[in-house]
Amino acid sequence: MNVPPYIDLPVVVIGAGPVGLAAAAHLLDRGIEPLVLEAGHAAGAAVREWSHVRLFSTWGEVVDPAAEKLLASSGWVKPDPATYPSGGDWADLYLRPLADALGERVRYDTRVTGVSRAGRDRVVDADRESRPFALHVSHADGREERVYARAVIDASGTWTTPSPAGADGLPALGEKAAEARITYRVPDLRDPAVRARYAGRRTAVVGSGASAFTALAHLADLATSDDGAGTKAVWVLRRGISGSTFGGGEADQLPARGALGLAAKAAVDDGHADAVTGFRTVAFERVADGRPVLVGEDGRRLDPVDEVIVLTGFRPALTFLDELRLHLDERLQAPVALAPLIDPNQHSCGTVPPHGHRELSHPEKGVYLVGMKSYGRAPTFLAMTGYEQVRSVAAAIAGDLESADRVELTLPETGVCGGAGLFDAPDAAEGDGGCCTTAPQLIQLGTSAGTVGTSAGTVGTSAGTVGTSAGTVGTSAGTVGTSAGTEGASSGGCCGS
Repeated sequence: MNVPPYIDLPVVVIGAGPVGLAAAAHLLDRGIEPLVLEAGHAAGAAVREWSHVRLFSTWGEVVDPAAEKLLASSGWVKPDPATYPSGGDWADLYLRPLADALGERVRYDTRVTGVSRAGRDRVVDADRESRPFALHVSHADGREERVYARAVIDASGTWTTPSPAGADGLPALGEKAAEARITYRVPDLRDPAVRARYAGRRTAVVGSGASAFTALAHLADLATSDDGAGTKAVWVLRRGISGSTFGGGEADQLPARGALGLAAKAAVDDGHADAVTGFRTVAFERVADGRPVLVGEDGRRLDPVDEVIVLTGFRPALTFLDELRLHLDERLQAPVALAPLIDPNQHSCGTVPPHGHRELSHPEKGVYLVGMKSYGRAPTFLAMTGYEQVRSVAAAIAGDLESADRVELTLPETGVCGGAGLFDAPDAAEGDGGCCTTAPQLIQLGTSAGTVGTSAGTVGTSAGTVGTSAGTVGTSAGTVGTSAGTEGASSGGCCGS
């Protein structure tokens, strides 16, 4: 096997989404040649799948500094930093021009199917670290190729691997059989065909995070429209309801994110959504007309619904990395050193400390999982986190450990440990408290079998219209796409419930 000299090889970046392209820009800025492998047809392929969703971070928070520097040389003009882009805006006005600036360093329709050391499986120790990485890729036309790299940055995200409705992490019994009536994404109700699917129908929304908030707000908006009479949502939560369930409201330092929970609360308070709490789905049954019936582990059976929107988070695709020696947390599937900093079982929102190449490293030197993929199954990822990650990683690869170790990042405090966000009016008030202050009023929701009680609390401010998803990332795949954090559902409020 004729393996090229190490020094002549590029650093391969898997995924041409926001974080992957930022990684390439940082590498190039340090004189290191990047090669970006993207499974989709265009830059930000995964982001484009939620183009209808608006970020809860502003343009000023979702443009990477090194990428902006590269773009400036081509005459690119940055959008108003104070405005909120949609996923489509982010892809068309930033990611596509950035990929164009990188030119032939970005290859599309190129799916990574495996990564290893050249001539060494994961068992072999001898001469391991002196060998370059070998990536097996498949092209859209069926061709296969081996690509060599001096280092690998996996920014492929989690978008293509949503979690199922089953409370045990496995698909509920009958979930696959009911797949024609299930979606694992926030639906685009601007699309006439999609809108007709939910208009006047009864839809179960499974999940308790930001994406679930978004779906509830979208459906509430549909219910009040001329063509949406009779639209009803049933919000299925694994936990109970507390003051933190709807997030931090005005205390959230990203005001659009804070408004997200208030929009979901308004949907419940206004009667457009009922809620079932403490319901852990174990099965999907069907009535004679094919409508699904959700069955809980306690034996409760909900009334039949027409559609189900499952928003229970995402998880990383790891099988194509099986021949590498990774050190991943057994719970989150995130790098071991990073996991304690982001663990939703312990983590208080907005308190993720700065982290970089050291927390992202593995026993297999030269491999880094970045972006949403670095968070494994943890939610609440922001683009600015990924940009700082790849700045540190690029510096480490360049041998500038002083810069690589100087990681500085202050994240805005949040009121909900969820993934994606819902956009509110840009002039929403910015809060000044922590995630546990000024929480929306505690409400009581019935939990009887069948359907549900309704909320007794008063409505906060409604979110106006919707939009969502993360200020967070979104990167599309080398092997997997991602949006980041984007449509994940959290496991609970940051202050517990």
